[in-house]
Amino acid sequence: MQLIEHSDSPRYIRLHERDNVVVVVNDQGVPAGTEFADGLVTLDFVPQSHKVTLEDIPEGGPVIRYGQIIGYALQPIRRGSWVKEDQLRMPTAPPLDSLPLSTDVPDAQAPLEGFTFEGYRNADGTVGTRNILGITTTVQCVTGVLDHAVKRIKEELLPKYPHVDDVVALTHSYGCGVAITATDAYIPIRTVRNLARNPNLGGEALVIGLGCEKLQAGQVMHEDDASVDLSDPWLYRLQDSSHGFTEMIEQIMELAEVRLKKLDQRRRETVPASELILGMQCGGSDAFSGITANPALGYASDLLLRAGATVMFSEVTEVRDAIYLLTSRAQTQTVAEELVREMDWYDRYLAKGEADRSANTTPGNKKGGLSNIVEKSLGSIVKSGSSAINGVLGPGERFKHKGLIFCATPASDFVCGTLQLAAGMNLHVFTTGRGTPYGLAMAPVVKVSTRTELAQRWPDLIDIDAGRIATGRATIEELGWELFHYYLDVASGKQQTWAEKHKLYNDITLFNPAPIT
Repeated sequence: MQLIEHSDSPRYIRLHERDNVVVVVNDQGVPAGTEFADGLVTLDFVPQSHKVTLEDIPEGGPVIRYGQIIGYALQPIRRGSWVKEDQLRMPTAPPLDSLPLSTDVPDAQAPLEGFTFEGYRNADGTVGTRNILGITTTVQCVTGVLDHAVKRIKEELLPKYPHVDDVVALTHSYGCGVAITATDAYIPIRTVRNLARNPNLGGEALVIGLGCEKLQAGQVMHEDDASVDLSDPWLYRLQDSSHGFTEMIEQIMELAEVRLKKLDQRRRETVPASELILGMQCGGSDAFSGITANPALGYASDLLLRAGATVMFSEVTEVRDAIYLLTSRAQTQTVAEELVREMDWYDRYLAKGEADRSANTTPGNKKGGLSNIVEKSLGSIVKSGSSAINGVLGPGERFKHKGLIFCATPASDFVCGTLQLAAGMNLHVFTTGRGTPYGLAMAPVVKVSTRTELAQRWPDLIDIDAGRIATGRATIEELGWELFHYYLDVASGKQQTWAEKHKLYNDITLFNPAPIT
């Protein structure tokens, strides 16, 4: 990465020697006629995080960033010009039948030993970073009653059990009026079930049902499920009530207190860093995402993997255009083929809705300097680091082994977060360039800004400022180590993220591609 900077002078970043565009660093952008230290002069005003051409690009010529083609010029673009979205033709998506499969597998890096955090051991062998009572549902119909019950549980019961961090209602819009046996119905069903098995719920989840819904409690909790303690009553159906609303609330509170008593007996203990299951995601992305925050996450990911942990990255649409860079890194050809399988499934899913991957890039992404989904994808995959990919999960699946895992999800922030929780994530990190108050109730969320300006505007929402990389005040390696230690402190409960402090929690949002009847 080349940073052109002299004190408060005009600054840009060039990521790869092949790049013929660079990204402006200055907070307020640079006006027309600005001369950079290397003699490049801008022909237009160029906003922060937007691209400037280093050379004349002819009509049809490639525009290159990250050393990869992100588009073709629809008209001649002169050296020093601001490169805009409407000047580019987007490349076609890489064909899935000719990808490199496990052709460039990275060598294993030296193990990192001796790193630990303080966590809660579970009967199924997983470790929680928080000690939460989760109350899940089989149908949206019970949400109003459960919300009322949870409010009273928090006010009246939770103060009696100081070693329990929170009570969380896992409510959703599924369960009835749905084609429960349709081809893709397995996705929301297994998501609901695996959410109840999340390590931060300690195997003590409670289920609230209505009684007549299509999604039955047995599909959510199974008696042979080693991750869930079913020795005590674990299910309450509202239709079993003979004395109405008041009895419903009392019964739910009684069942909740049984679980609270057991959870309150748990204590943190020292566990190896290998017990961490980190989910990574980016939202409100900008052109700095692939320069600062995501590379720092990638470096920290490599550190965690060297310590034996599990790291998940996601968002199918945001890796699709760079999939050739991932299939080549797959540990085995089988893993590479599983990556291709998920890309193909999503291509067909989008086609059914008469959409394609280009619909992903938002107005905010474009305002932040991202011209199209190709450029966004190249910046998104950087957070996967440099290690071999050794596993792939379909949407709603639970993790099977440690390592670097691609967890297939939509790019929607809250759907992706929900599916990563179902996969077993016990800690989340979220990068943002435009800014979002995103958070999750079931796992701590570390918020990392791509730009210092955002961190300064939102000092009580952003946990880590990765914008220091763009201004030369920190290196990717330094931020990577900072994140690594911060993850362990948050996992131990020594640090609370801003989202936790403010209780900024997005709703559980299931991915349901099956029909609604």
